[in-house]
Amino acid sequence: MEQLSLPPYAINVREHRGRTQIYDVLRRRYVALTPEEWVRQHFVHYLAGHLGYPLSLMGNEVRISIGAKQLRADTVVYNRQLQPEVVVEYKAPTIALTRKVFDQVADYNQQLHVRCLMLSNGMQHMCFLLDTHSMTYRQLKDIPTYEQLKRLIDNG
Repeated sequence: MEQLSLPPYAINVREHRGRTQIYDVLRRRYVALTPEEWVRQHFVHYLAGHLGYPLSLMGNEVRISIGAKQLRADTVVYNRQLQPEVVVEYKAPTIALTRKVFDQVADYNQQLHVRCLMLSNGMQHMCFLLDTHSMTYRQLKDIPTYEQLKRLIDNG
């Protein structure tokens, strides 16, 4: 798999029935190792290990309903009251983070009503915070730590 612009971690992979799998610490099971999954696992470990996001407040492949559509958000981060606060969308490293990708995760937010959207293709990472007064998103310079995010959300 491709080297990402995320810190390395102790990756746990295995071969199972002729396919490579990677251990997902949030789902507590091995899953197919795809380029997008490679990004997801690195980003989750980055959030938890470097930015202080509690693993116990994160979920991967969270099912959501938008009208009659059943979708899955790549990662959702919850607050201590178990309300969703962040939706993360991952793409393979070869996929650019375009307006279309942002719109995809913003569509998920019609159901989840989170304040923060994150995007990552493993090489580039973006974070957007919803301004509740103007109902517009502003892009943050960096991915905030969990404590910084809580302060940003608490301050409107």
